[in-house]
Amino acid sequence: MKQALAASPRNSHAHYDKAQILRAQGRCREAIPEFETVISLNTNHASAYANLGWCKFLTGSIEDVIPLEEKALRLILRGPFVGVLYQRIGTAHLLQSHYEDAIHWLEKARNATPRTADVRAYLASAYGLAGEGEHAAAELAEARRMSPDDRYSSIARLRAVQHDGASKIRDLREATYFAGLRKAGMPEE
Repeated sequence: MKQALAASPRNSHAHYDKAQILRAQGRCREAIPEFETVISLNTNHASAYANLGWCKFLTGSIEDVIPLEEKALRLILRGPFVGVLYQRIGTAHLLQSHYEDAIHWLEKARNATPRTADVRAYLASAYGLAGEGEHAAAELAEARRMSPDDRYSSIARLRAVQHDGASKIRDLREATYFAGLRKAGMPEE
């Protein structure tokens, strides 16, 4: 990677590969400038916007997530990855306490990727926080049914398996996501 960047420092593919490796290693703070370089070299690189947005999320810059994911969505338009983008936008809205917006985007994610347990759990939380208890309970039941493990059996179990990044994100998840799951019927233990 170093050699490729040294030989061709304006090669967007080399910067993207480096950013993806850093992101996969959980080094999002280091990946962010690489994704930003990719975008400066190729303003139509949808995956760079999407992954930059997710790295921003994991490092606590939640206010940057939605515009970056929406830009990626405009560039991609359709395909299997749109459900992930919808989920990321919905999750960011949920953690910012914009429940109706979260429901809108998470319903789109559910419709695009109907067999994804995580989407169902986030949607259950959003419904719970919006006071739609019946919908919340139904989505939580679906998340439990679809999950390959027991992560949706309790708040304690979900906390044990989730890795959220920055403390700001953990705090927001406590205040919104877990609060909504409690309203959907998820027990503490």
